[in-house]
Amino acid sequence: MQAAPVRATAIPSVTDALRAVESLLMSAGQRTARRNAWTSVLEDRRRAKDRVEAERVLEQAATRP
Repeated sequence: MQAAPVRATAIPSVTDALRAVESLLMSAGQRTARRNAWTSVLEDRRRAKDRVEAERVLEQAATRP
């Protein structure tokens, strides 16, 4: 008895679907601007996280005798 053949077609992810819709609705410049803006948001979050961590380390160092 042989197993049924398996399809190797990948199901598109939600991200892929959103990018497809985005490409239909926006011009290339708008897509680039939106992606650049999102990259900036992520970088700002990373810097804020690093700043909080640095403040915590400095406070710990200041409280040690």
